[in-house]
Amino acid sequence: MREVQTNIKAKAHVYGDHIDTDRIIPGKYTKTLDLSTLANHVLEDLDPNFNKIVKQGDVLVAGINFGCGSSREQAPLALKQAGVSVVIAKDFARIFFRNAINIGLPVLEITDHKIQKGAELQIDLETGIVEDLSANITYTATKLPAIMIAILNEGGLVNYLAKYGNYSL
Repeated sequence: MREVQTNIKAKAHVYGDHIDTDRIIPGKYTKTLDLSTLANHVLEDLDPNFNKIVKQGDVLVAGINFGCGSSREQAPLALKQAGVSVVIAKDFARIFFRNAINIGLPVLEITDHKIQKGAELQIDLETGIVEDLSANITYTATKLPAIMIAILNEGGLVNYLAKYGNYSL
C-alpha cells in the first residue's frame, strides 16, 4: 500500500475565489493524454509563471468554490502532475473535490483560513491539522473520511478498486 504522506511541509501558492477548471487547465489542452503537457499549462491563464515557480510537494491554497465549472478530471491531474501535493481551499466544487480524491490528489477544506502567499505549512492529512508556520496559526480542516484516506493511500480510486474491489487493471 502506498501510504499518504501524512507529514507534509511545503510552501503555499495562494489564489482567490471561484477558480474554475478552465483556469486550472484551459480546455484547449484537455484533449491530450500527455500529463507533462497538462503540467506545463496548469494555471497559465491565472498565473503564467505558476509552472515555473511550483516545486514538487508545494501546496495550492485558494478561497471559495475552487474547481467550479466543468467536471474535467484533467484539472486535478494537471495540478498533481505539476507537483502540487495538497490543495487547500475554503470550499470546493463537489465534482472537483471528488475528482481530486479519485486521482490521488489530497484536498482539505478550511473555511476560515488566512494563509498568505509563500507561507510555510505543516500538514497532517489524516488529522486535518494545518500549521501555518509563517504566521504561527493552526487550522483544523474538515476531516477526510477514512474511505477517502484509503483511496489516497492507494494513489487513487482505480488502484483502490483494483486492490479491494475484485477488479483488475
